[in-house]
Amino acid sequence: MSIAIIGGGIGGLSLALALHARGIACDVYEAVPEVREIGVGITLLPHAMRELAALGLQPQIEAAGIENLESVFFNRWGQYIYREPRGRHGGYSIPEIGIPRGKLHAILYEATRQRIGDAHLHLDHRFARLEQDDEGVTLHFHDAGGKARSIARAGIVIACDGVNSAVRRQFYPDEQLAFGGINTWRGVTVHPPILTGKSYLRIGSIDTGKMVIYPIADNVDGRGSQLVNWVAEIKREGQPMNDWNQAGRAGDFVNIFKDWRYDWLDVPALIEGADNIFEYPMVDKDPVAQWTFGRVTLLGDAAHPMYPRGSNGSAQAIIDARTLTHLLAEGGDSAQALKRYEALRLPATAKIVETNRTVPPDFINIRVDALSGGQPFAHIDEVISQDELRRMSDEYKRVAGFSLEAMKG
Repeated sequence: MSIAIIGGGIGGLSLALALHARGIACDVYEAVPEVREIGVGITLLPHAMRELAALGLQPQIEAAGIENLESVFFNRWGQYIYREPRGRHGGYSIPEIGIPRGKLHAILYEATRQRIGDAHLHLDHRFARLEQDDEGVTLHFHDAGGKARSIARAGIVIACDGVNSAVRRQFYPDEQLAFGGINTWRGVTVHPPILTGKSYLRIGSIDTGKMVIYPIADNVDGRGSQLVNWVAEIKREGQPMNDWNQAGRAGDFVNIFKDWRYDWLDVPALIEGADNIFEYPMVDKDPVAQWTFGRVTLLGDAAHPMYPRGSNGSAQAIIDARTLTHLLAEGGDSAQALKRYEALRLPATAKIVETNRTVPPDFINIRVDALSGGQPFAHIDEVISQDELRRMSDEYKRVAGFSLEAMKG
């Protein structure tokens, strides 16, 4: 069984490592000519960490990131709404880790190089098209400049090439990204520890401005400062999408947060302290009825692009990888294994796509804003009970697959 993985991101490399662990060979084809540590932060929830630990990567990840102690919610006035312990502090056997995305990718990439070998990692191979026959799949690649580069054959192909998947486009040529008017900006800032220095913060809501803030590296300046990841979001009806391909500018959005100065955090200063800002639209795609087409299937964001809420995009890609590997390792017809994988994972991820649109983790803040009219309150218990907020949080964990019960099962 020869396997080609299109895309060397988190999902593709997790799949390569999982296949190697079960003695299954594969080749990874990645579009970029050089792998570099880029991007901002990512949170690895317990269900993602469980899979990465099974691949032998937990020590490296813990050493490169920060273990979250708590998740805390505030309204835009800086008033406390809800707090809960996270990861091992919340009863899980595995931690929840904030880490630079580039560091995580480097850990996965180096492990893949060491285990499957450089000869099976093909950089500067941008997918162009494929054809299938009874025996396998023919893949055509070009280089970063658009010049034809090579042709490869594989028994099966797994597309792990992200939200703008070129492989998916071959099967869904008219599909469009779904944009609901939410634009985001991301950055990292060298900053003194906020609250515990291990706190994951959600402040405000998308209608009037929202910030997600968490640390991803400790003592980066030798004076105790952390590298703090932040995401700013705002929903504005009728606004055009942010452009992935251009740098963000603080001046485009910092005024939304100009009054967000609390005794524990100055939000405008945090934003303006970033060396680089990236702008992104918050987009996903409507779930489709089919991922598998003969000897080709989709995985991760190529299969189920979802709003980047709740730290679930990468987690679901890593779970996809483990699920598909298990089915392929059972032997038999590999094309049928792809169909069984689709039957297991498509309904579960479609539910998460919908939940991330309608009832994401920050629905807690949205609900409190609705009940309080978006105004300051005397005490959160006069607005909504902590039990009701806990129920909302637990329901998201259940849908996403990392409730305590699911993790113990």
